[in-house]
Amino acid sequence: MTEEMVAELGERLVRYCLIDTESDPNANTTPSTKKQYDLLRLLEAELREMGAADPTLLPYGALVATIPATVPHAVPVIALCAHVDTTPQFTGKGVKPIVHRAWDGSDIVLPDDPTQVLSASELPYLAARRGHDIVTASGTTLLGADDKAGVAIVMTAARHLLANPDIAHGTIRLCFTPDEEIGRGVHPDLPRDLGAAFAYTLDGGDLGELVYETFSADIARITIDGVPVHPGWAKGKLVNALHLMARIIDTLPQATETPEVTEGRQGFWHVTNAGGSAAHAELTIILRDFEREGLAARGEMLRKVCAAVAATEPRARISCAITEQYRNMRYWLEKDMRPVEVARAAYEAAGVTPHVNVIRGGTDGSRLTELGVPCPNIFTGMQEIHGPREWVSLQDMQAAVRVCLALAELWARPQ
Repeated sequence: MTEEMVAELGERLVRYCLIDTESDPNANTTPSTKKQYDLLRLLEAELREMGAADPTLLPYGALVATIPATVPHAVPVIALCAHVDTTPQFTGKGVKPIVHRAWDGSDIVLPDDPTQVLSASELPYLAARRGHDIVTASGTTLLGADDKAGVAIVMTAARHLLANPDIAHGTIRLCFTPDEEIGRGVHPDLPRDLGAAFAYTLDGGDLGELVYETFSADIARITIDGVPVHPGWAKGKLVNALHLMARIIDTLPQATETPEVTEGRQGFWHVTNAGGSAAHAELTIILRDFEREGLAARGEMLRKVCAAVAATEPRARISCAITEQYRNMRYWLEKDMRPVEVARAAYEAAGVTPHVNVIRGGTDGSRLTELGVPCPNIFTGMQEIHGPREWVSLQDMQAAVRVCLALAELWARPQ
């Protein structure tokens, strides 16, 4: 079964990664890009072909389906979830997946940009995967393992359960969401449409990683209106919005509170977009912290900086709107740790040593948990995500499938 499952995972991952599903934070549609439907509709057809019940593409772009129970007694409905979109931070167009079979430990030089090299001497996690089947892109795009590795894992686990009805399990819901990478993966109606008591996202990193604590996240959108004047006659008249924007960025603490200088449980602020003209400029900053108080403090700091810069030039107009994105799932999961404890047991049953980790990001599980569906996050093996050196081990993915199968069986035991 192991070799066949690894082969299936590789075929699925390559097939899914070939489809461009980049999301767009500037779009107002749901999903944010129509091309996400290319993968969603493929998954819908594959689910129907493998015998899943009621594959349904919901109006807001999520795809759900059911694996019917094989036990007669009542047990909680659980869901396995993954997202289909890829990050807009790096291009996902024209991905050329490469499977490096039984990797021998030598440097992996990505052919379309030979300056992109995966080296065991620089990447300890990769060094420990000698002999594994390693999947990369070709050097000029991301791979899309975030989260198409998760999609392939869920689909492979689903096919195995449907093909083996002798495996005892309760009703299992499958869920594939759009727009997770831009913080819009969980529509307010999804908990109702999913109909699960507990869920698990397949969207994590290292083998054995189990996450029930994420960042809390807000996004700030700052607009600056200056006073445009011909530069030849600008003295005493021109107010350059771009200069004011630069002053805001420069005033924020950079030595201690940006992503490139923080780690672990340290929060940050991070400029994601900036641009405009002398007349009008716009700035987007994401705020991250593991605690509500820390997140609120970062928002207040940003407002004060904007107000201080505005005070230096009363002819300008500066607005700062901060919007909630998601909250640390720990706030709710620590009140009911059953899904985490069952996950620990599933890891051990699958021969995987669990290690609890905090994630310096968020998942669909953050919003699902907040909306009443407790949803820890399970590893997929994805590494170096959101860039051209992204890679994943098919054997790590196969271990995640084993965990999913163990979860199904453990939740089927009488409570």
